Amino acid sequence: MSSVIPANIGVLGAGQLGRMLALSGYPLGNRFTFLDTTGSPSAGIGEVIVDPDNQHLAAFLDRVEVVTYEFEHLPVALVREIEQHKPVYPGSRAIEVCQNRVEEKALFDRLGIPTPAYRVVESADQLEAAARELGCPVVAKSVTEGYDGKGQAVLKQPEQAQEAWQSIGHSRLIVEAFVDFVREVSMIAVRGRDGQVVFYPMAENQHVDGILRYSVAPLPDLDERVQQTADGYIRALLDELDYVGVLALELFQTRDGSLLANEMAPRVHNSGHWTMDGAVTSQFENHLRAVQGLPLGSTEATAPTCMVNVIGREGDSAALLAIGNTHLHRYDKAERPGRKLAHVNVVAETHAELLDKVRACQALLPEAPPVAWSFESTL
Repeated sequence: MSSVIPANIGVLGAGQLGRMLALSGYPLGNRFTFLDTTGSPSAGIGEVIVDPDNQHLAAFLDRVEVVTYEFEHLPVALVREIEQHKPVYPGSRAIEVCQNRVEEKALFDRLGIPTPAYRVVESADQLEAAARELGCPVVAKSVTEGYDGKGQAVLKQPEQAQEAWQSIGHSRLIVEAFVDFVREVSMIAVRGRDGQVVFYPMAENQHVDGILRYSVAPLPDLDERVQQTADGYIRALLDELDYVGVLALELFQTRDGSLLANEMAPRVHNSGHWTMDGAVTSQFENHLRAVQGLPLGSTEATAPTCMVNVIGREGDSAALLAIGNTHLHRYDKAERPGRKLAHVNVVAETHAELLDKVRACQALLPEAPPVAWSFESTL
């Protein structure tokens, strides 16, 4: 059996997610080759082929048995070309949908997954009309190429449409109504080659300026029916796309407990980093198990855990690690405003203890925002 399990993993993209995939795959005996199409790789691990002009694809394919990706903003044509030669998980259909917010919304609608009210616009005048129809505030997002808050603008009045249209600089936008939500949450699920699906506990996320700062799981006040609803939504996506690997689905939880889908990501996800130290099997190991056709590992949370993103500037590593049961994962990147440099996983026996430890961690990180969890009043 061991002879048919692919050990040479090709990864499209060469950032910190690929780095963490490799770190989790080495104990499985995997070898990694990264294909970087940006010209600025940062994985710092494995073999990296820098190929912004698509001149070295044959060399990449010669080194790998199965291909995955850590970054979805790739040329779909490139992924399809690779599929002609080697298995690619998840497939190109998933990446095509996730690159286009209109297609993504259409998929949600077709599968009966609720979303915030939205309109598609192709001019500043249409943007203004949509803002009036939906009622301000609204958020306008580029149909393609937007992530970590890029390609977005918030309109507090319809008259801001012209300015927002010019600032985003795209020919087609999605305009979404604001949601009166209790918290932002995310689901991480994994589907194997055989169709088996496993779900991680839902995480609560705190974003600032479109960038994730904190994720905490499991949630002490989560109704099991809400978790089951989210499981059903993400399973529908996984099955529809005949998906293999980790899929992330970001949602808003409203005051009546219902969930509205925001967007999905066809890869290991920042809001799943807590699983590296707070779950039986990390999202990274489970992704690799899936793409290699191996049995999936348990997704059970072992303790309350919070992931703290380190953005822009590093903290005092020694001081952070002096906090009990705290784990620092650095990405070997140079400091730069807005750049993800590392994350800290804080683990505790109770959520009250976890909150205290996360606030101690936050105090050691330059410019880290205050911690705010929806369930704090229940602790």
